[in-house]
Amino acid sequence: MKLTIWSWNVNGLRAIINKDFTKIIARENPDILGIQETKLQAHQIPAELSELKDYHDFWSHGERKGYSGTAIFSKEKPLNFDEKYNTHEFDIEGRINIAEYDDFILFNIYFPNGQQSEERLDYKLRFYERSFEVMQEMRAKGKAVLVGGDYNTAHQPIDLARPKENENTSGFLRIERDWLDKIVEHGWADTFRHFNPQPDEYSWWSYRAGARARNVGWRIDYFFVNQEHLGIVKKAGIRQDIMGSDHCPVYVEIEI
Repeated sequence: MKLTIWSWNVNGLRAIINKDFTKIIARENPDILGIQETKLQAHQIPAELSELKDYHDFWSHGERKGYSGTAIFSKEKPLNFDEKYNTHEFDIEGRINIAEYDDFILFNIYFPNGQQSEERLDYKLRFYERSFEVMQEMRAKGKAVLVGGDYNTAHQPIDLARPKENENTSGFLRIERDWLDKIVEHGWADTFRHFNPQPDEYSWWSYRAGARARNVGWRIDYFFVNQEHLGIVKKAGIRQDIMGSDHCPVYVEIEI
């Protein structure tokens, strides 16, 4: 069975609903869609989502209103769904979705941004470490584990248009990139880079100075998979043609 799985930071679900979100999803028809930065509470879920009749939906809302939030839309109902790491400071921000299926486990994660302050950078790094612990716990079940989402860090110089200028910017700090090095060293594969060695492939662009039109971007949205199950991933890509957010969707195609 072949499945297409998308990850998309929508930068406000209510806003992107007005930019043909449901039409895009109906047209592209992914089997599973993980979205990040929904920026809403349970009572604010747009009625327009009822148009996506083929999907089961699962949500995690942050306690802070208008902030963070994640959701999974899945044609197949997962065996289990969780929205927690069982770590209070991380669970309250609505950043975590973990869906378990017969043959694989899918994380849909909105990793924190560290640019606001030193405190938030520390929070991001601790969230990374807790994520790694849970990734390894899920891996121990013996299934393929796909970790998709907005990682908020560009891993290598090839992953952003201006690496030199951003060496001291959160999102490309050595300490953030070290965590991505760590998960690779522990047998997690960047699915996009497995198939695509070319530069100038980005998934986020600032709204300022026409960055997207000039492709002055960052690749900060990923699907990682545990190396022992890399063979199920047949394709990985970035849909730069799809508009509506400052991010574009990224995807994997798997065969199980």
